[in-house]
Amino acid sequence: MGSAHHHHQEYGKKSGIKTAFFLNLVFSLIEFTGGLLTNSMAIIADAFHDIGDAAAIGLGWFLQKVSEKGRDKKFSFGYKRFSILGAVINSIVLLVGSVLIVFHSITQISNATQPHTSGMIVLAIAGIIVNGWAVFKLLRSKSLNEQAIKLHLLEDIFGWVAILISAIVMKFIDFPQLDKILSILIAGWVIYNALKNLVKTFKIMLQGIPLDVPVDDLELQLQQINGIKDIHDLHVWSLDGNNHIATLHIEVAENTGNGKKQTIKNKIRQFLSKKHINHVTIEIDNPGDDCTLKDC
Repeated sequence: MGSAHHHHQEYGKKSGIKTAFFLNLVFSLIEFTGGLLTNSMAIIADAFHDIGDAAAIGLGWFLQKVSEKGRDKKFSFGYKRFSILGAVINSIVLLVGSVLIVFHSITQISNATQPHTSGMIVLAIAGIIVNGWAVFKLLRSKSLNEQAIKLHLLEDIFGWVAILISAIVMKFIDFPQLDKILSILIAGWVIYNALKNLVKTFKIMLQGIPLDVPVDDLELQLQQINGIKDIHDLHVWSLDGNNHIATLHIEVAENTGNGKKQTIKNKIRQFLSKKHINHVTIEIDNPGDDCTLKDC
């Protein structure tokens, strides 16, 4: 369990994640209000993106706490899958919101009214400063979760730079359509990422082989372990994208003693734990065993 468990505990304690969550949440609400007041669809689209980020971070943080509960009578594999549930809910909310923004922007494009550019400029500068500060707080972070959040925040900064540039352009040129075009681009970007996340998440839920586990190579490398004659019925799937599970049947020579069998099992576990496969079930077959009943 070691590293994976430690990684999750880190997630809850790190003040960087807390800061990122509250910054994102408060700022996205300010942004949403600001978008309505300045009549800027691009800012409203970006607010959706930020609310999505805040929800993802908050859900991750909360569900990570839930997922640390470990196994019990109700969930024998523990609660790690709950974080996936959060990812699905969050992606669907983002998809629906962004699709609505795209429809609204397309219908408004012909009779677009000029947004309040000064308000937009102030909001954009504030957005760049707030997100910049959050990125700065996460600069030294090593955990995967925090690196993912850092990427989110960098995307936000680019979004704000785009809004700032378009607001400056609209300040001097009467081109209200620019705001709607930008909102469609931002919402499109959010839709693309939400769909990508959904595909990844569903693959985990449908027990697909984890992306970071090359199963064919794995079998070949396991065959090299001294004492293994054959491997079959190898299954690998993931609990939450970080913690993987494997079951396999190995065939050993008939005269293999119990001590040797244990050594082989330990070697398999050591090898698989390097691939983030921390929960391994190994069935040992002797040559000539009737496998038909055991589905091997």
